[in-house]
Amino acid sequence: MARRRTSLVEDRVRQCPRCGHRGEPIPYFQKPGHMALLIGLSIPTYGIGGLIYYASRRAYRVCPGCGFGWEHSRKPERDGGEWGSPARVPAQRKPAPPPPDAPLPPSGIGRRIFGGALAALGTIMITVGLTTQVFEPIMAGSLFGMAGSATFLWGWKSLQERRQSVIQSLNRKVLRLATERSGVLTVTDVAAALNLTLPAAEKIMIGMDDGFRVRSEISKEGVLYYEFPEVMHQKKLRAGDRE
Repeated sequence: MARRRTSLVEDRVRQCPRCGHRGEPIPYFQKPGHMALLIGLSIPTYGIGGLIYYASRRAYRVCPGCGFGWEHSRKPERDGGEWGSPARVPAQRKPAPPPPDAPLPPSGIGRRIFGGALAALGTIMITVGLTTQVFEPIMAGSLFGMAGSATFLWGWKSLQERRQSVIQSLNRKVLRLATERSGVLTVTDVAAALNLTLPAAEKIMIGMDDGFRVRSEISKEGVLYYEFPEVMHQKKLRAGDRE
């Protein structure tokens, strides 16, 4: 299963032919230049040009480094070979590294910026319509305001999903660390192993502490530590089997 997951991750990794970036693409409107162009097209055209531009490019993926279209990406070079050529078989195979975590979902920053700009444009149009007592700008501004609000909420939902994915990824790393440390961890252990600040590590451990699968205890020396009873139980069972 681990080999299959590693193979799937490697298949997703591509290389940009322009700047040589290796990895995965980002949504088109996460690039600041593309977002600036979107706003620039929206303002003079009352948002119509921006909507057309957004609809035509929202499904595109680009290189995080240079913004080049990811449809031109290729398989990474391996061991000095040609694009997509098979790797040379080394004389001595090295142990495979642990499979990387799945990529995080997009944060929706482009949608939030575009939605906020569209809502601001709608507010301006409504204000102009009320000042001049013209009905058309009020109607158009209301439509832009509703579209901007919906787009912003869409981006906000993506941000919450990304945060939840980050928390789940950190929880999995803490569980693996607890397995390595015999089911007992301190906040300092988590901060050092996961390269986190002490407040961030403490927040993660407090969130995992349910009093059942993860519970906090205080030693005689006044040290706060966290126990993972299921991990400790499995360790005892394995030790008993070995005996």
